[in-house]
Amino acid sequence: MKIVLIGYGKMGKAIEEIAKARGHEIMLTIDQPNLHEFTPENMAGADAAIEFTSPHSAYDNIKKCIEMGVPVVCGSTGWTDKLPAITALCNEKNGAFIYSSNYSVGVNIFFELNKKLAELMAPHREYEVILEETHHTQKKDAPSGTAISLAEQILERVSRKKKWVNELSDHPEDLEIISQRVDPAPGTHSIKYASVIDDIEIIHTAHNRTGFATGAVLAAEFLKGKTGQFTMKDVLNL
Repeated sequence: MKIVLIGYGKMGKAIEEIAKARGHEIMLTIDQPNLHEFTPENMAGADAAIEFTSPHSAYDNIKKCIEMGVPVVCGSTGWTDKLPAITALCNEKNGAFIYSSNYSVGVNIFFELNKKLAELMAPHREYEVILEETHHTQKKDAPSGTAISLAEQILERVSRKKKWVNELSDHPEDLEIISQRVDPAPGTHSIKYASVIDDIEIIHTAHNRTGFATGAVLAAEFLKGKTGQFTMKDVLNL
């Protein structure tokens, strides 16, 4: 495959390493110093673009890729208020798009565990649920996109919780997400159901960026030749 990398920070470099190891060509890398090279001419022939930038630039980058006819995998978080607009554009242009708050295979299995545990715990009002996430200090959004995904899965299944908040709360209808930023920490997410009798907790801890990078490349491989909007559930056949 011919892959374009949009964003060449730590994640971009990790994705490049994995993509090359899997036999793919990085035909173009776009980052701050060469944004002027993000043109239809330079993108021509790309099988997929993988976008890992920041909340303020992700939407425009994805929009450009779809308008240029390049399938795009997006791992940037903090921009998803504009996701409906991207979905509409993808449908209009017959494009191909995958967004995930986390591309790690382990995290996507963790998502499925979270949903099942929430279903089991929903009738048991004696358990209070709290979500915690820890990342490195350079992470630009809080709570993490993964934490928001986990929280929304819980809200869909535990009716006594009405909304998530990124702080401690005295309101029983609030689902608390506690965010911590410490170095070094690639990412840890935990969901705890606590009662006076016992606690039930599930935890995912990333040891490095390799899992995220590998999942993003798998998503790009999945997207080649397809049209439509997909998720990591489709990529991993969960």
